[in-house]
Amino acid sequence: MSTALVNGRVLAAQGFVEGVAVVIDGRDIVSMLPEADLPAHLPRHDLQGAWLVPGFIDAQVNGGGGVLFNNAPTVDAIRRIGEAHRQFGTTGFMPTLISDDLAVMREAIAATRQAIAEGVPGVLGIHLEGPYLAPGRKGTHDAGKFRVPDAREIEIAASLDNGVTLITLAPERVPDESIRALVARGAIIAAGHTAGSYEEIRTGLAAGIRGFTHLYNAMSPLQGREPGAVGAALEDPHSWVGIIADGHHVHPGSLRVALAAKPQGKVFLVTDAMPPVGSDDPSYALYGEIITAVDGVVRNAAGSLAGSALDMATAVRNAVNLLGLPLAEAARMAATYPADFLGLSASHGRIATGYRADLVALDEQLRVTTTWIDGMPAAHAG
Repeated sequence: MSTALVNGRVLAAQGFVEGVAVVIDGRDIVSMLPEADLPAHLPRHDLQGAWLVPGFIDAQVNGGGGVLFNNAPTVDAIRRIGEAHRQFGTTGFMPTLISDDLAVMREAIAATRQAIAEGVPGVLGIHLEGPYLAPGRKGTHDAGKFRVPDAREIEIAASLDNGVTLITLAPERVPDESIRALVARGAIIAAGHTAGSYEEIRTGLAAGIRGFTHLYNAMSPLQGREPGAVGAALEDPHSWVGIIADGHHVHPGSLRVALAAKPQGKVFLVTDAMPPVGSDDPSYALYGEIITAVDGVVRNAAGSLAGSALDMATAVRNAVNLLGLPLAEAARMAATYPADFLGLSASHGRIATGYRADLVALDEQLRVTTTWIDGMPAAHAG
């Protein structure tokens, strides 16, 4: 049955508009029209002046709700992670498996396939962050898990057949023909945890790399005589870059450099979230080590950042308050641009007729009050 969302400030293609009703029916937005033109019999949901933006899409979610995907590659874990992040406006997410054994990878892909088949809310596919990474830029990953994929593993890594597959790899560690083989099987490839030179990254881009995982972090830096992975990412006008806007992973000034260098629409927000998001427990186990979030920062015993305690609503607020962006652009960085990166631009990330009814209502403090996934609402405390 159709419902009209009214009395909100709606993020349309031209920016925020008022006096426009968003009519949803089932999982779709079926029309947008002036509120004065709504049929009298149509049920209405009063947004009470809230900002209505597309549901946030997070391409890098390692965990949430006390669960780490690597430790529990199951449908129930995916459901719990999604529930934890939904309260912060994430209506679409990629459960992310960091570098692990092939058996765990198989389990994670199978669980994601089943979660999508069962209609677990918000699951878009899987992100395999490794294990095809560079030891010199391993971050918190276990370099003992790193390997170069053979033909059989390429088939397994790209075997999810009902959702999006995103694979982060170090292009200097993976042959160009293997990158092309993964792309030919439908996988989206991002460069990350890479010590690659500028030339090696450019070669990877030519082979089909589409984006960069958490720009600046765990990659060769931009220097005067060696542009590195960061320089290649900032120079390339066609690729996307994900950024962790938590104020800890990257200095806000560096993030503003990325926004100035990349064409509009090519920078999107990710959380790189770990189990403390949406949980009262700040600690979790990673590779057998107990890690604790302290003052919103997650580090392992060696001092490496071990993911984040960031949620998408906070990332949006930080984009506004730390980076000085208008709310409309911050919301697009959390919804529209990641949808484009993931190849979902025809169905997700926009408020327009024919798009999925995945929506977020924000109050004046940009706290989440209500989300809709496939048109099904849930109230939140912000």
